[in-house]
Amino acid sequence: MTTPPIKNAMTIDVEDYFQVSALAPYIPRDSWEFQPCRVERNVDAILAMLAEHRTHATFFTLGWIAERYPSVVRRIVAEGHELASHGYAHQRVSEQSRAEFADDVRRAKDVLEQIGGVRVNGYRAPSFSIGRRNLWALECLREAGYRYSSSIYPIRHDHYGMPDAPRFPHHPAGRGGVLEIPITTAKLFNRNMPAGGGGYFRLLPYRFSRWCLERVNRDDGQPCMFYFHPWEIDPDQPRQSGVGLKTRFRHYLNLAKMETRLRSLLADFEWDRADRVFLRGDAR
Repeated sequence: MTTPPIKNAMTIDVEDYFQVSALAPYIPRDSWEFQPCRVERNVDAILAMLAEHRTHATFFTLGWIAERYPSVVRRIVAEGHELASHGYAHQRVSEQSRAEFADDVRRAKDVLEQIGGVRVNGYRAPSFSIGRRNLWALECLREAGYRYSSSIYPIRHDHYGMPDAPRFPHHPAGRGGVLEIPITTAKLFNRNMPAGGGGYFRLLPYRFSRWCLERVNRDDGQPCMFYFHPWEIDPDQPRQSGVGLKTRFRHYLNLAKMETRLRSLLADFEWDRADRVFLRGDAR
């Protein structure tokens, strides 16, 4: 008897290009309202691509986006995808007080649920900004009614990461707390190698990413958590002037190749919503 392939979680962080943390020094927050919007067309393209591959996904959506583009949220829900929270204003948890963070995640959840008409169970912190110094954020999520988080990245990075955190789903605060579902990493040379999307997916050859995901499915026997952003399939987005070389490299690298790589990924693996992949055995 052949074992069916493992279903992995495909996730999208719904934010526009001008809200990316790395571009914050170049695009003031008070200018967001006046920036050319690209998120609607990009989410439409993603939804069409997912429909073509008969795949459902989880959309971690900013409350700020939902309020201004409610039709985006309603279409996500209408097409059977999971609606989840990316917070309200795309502020890193590490830059907020506990009270500010609690207000942000409650506000985002309320906005998304009112517009989408569904319960929001999942949360992903902007820039994976929950780590060793602010694990209190997980208690705030539980109090706000979230069931799971995907906010602690078990890698070493210059802006985020908690390299000694577990690589697979766990309850950092015990079974009564939220389930933390990390972005997928592959263990290579005793180090966690990012394998679940983002800039690494655009930087490295597709065959390497595929090999890493296959290894996690086969050798670890675990489903993968993959993520990307709508702006990553948009090579025609407005280019920002004066951006530092490192930031420019990270943000704009291989945007023109991203959609082709995603189509290969959707064809090569089995995918579903994060809640259906990871919450079936969770007691809460």
